[in-house]
Amino acid sequence: MGTARTTGRLAAALLAVVLTGAGCGTEAVAPSASTPAGSAATPASSEATPAGGVVSPGVAPTGPVTVPDTLRFTGKTLDGTAFDAAALAGRPVVLWFWAPWCAACASQAWTVAEIAPGFRDTVPIIGVAGLGEHQAMADFVTEFELAPVTQLDDRAGAIWRRFEVTEQSTFVIIDRDGRVVHQGWLDGEDLTRRVTALAA
Repeated sequence: MGTARTTGRLAAALLAVVLTGAGCGTEAVAPSASTPAGSAATPASSEATPAGGVVSPGVAPTGPVTVPDTLRFTGKTLDGTAFDAAALAGRPVVLWFWAPWCAACASQAWTVAEIAPGFRDTVPIIGVAGLGEHQAMADFVTEFELAPVTQLDDRAGAIWRRFEVTEQSTFVIIDRDGRVVHQGWLDGEDLTRRVTALAA
């Protein structure tokens, strides 16, 4: 009888420990839907939560991550989903600034569509569409099979201004510490080489 009681208490204690441990972890806070594109992201949030309606490209690094100033901006994707760049902290990031009518952007789109999915978890490539109408941007994404790549709708130009981008097509490469290590034109071969090196 005493053995049965001891076993029961031990099982209850173990269950309590398991249940208590299940609630541990850090929850990310999604930005307010009213947050304008280009505004500062919440510093405490280093990882976006899809359940909160925020796009979180790839898998965020484990452990606490400091969000650099370069990634303290928010926006919306072409389909209207909230986007928080803070979710990218701790990894190298490529921002691709393009316009739907740009022939150079069209020539680069196939390379982006080809390599971006393979580097989604290590070097996310984020399209930043501007200088055009929403429907033209959506058609561009469809034509060049860019749907698997996160595409931001920056018709207002907030993110373009933030990075002082004055022409398309421009690639802004940010290293894992948040420093801009390249800003300007890249052909498909250069882009692939740089992204591959960053992922190593």
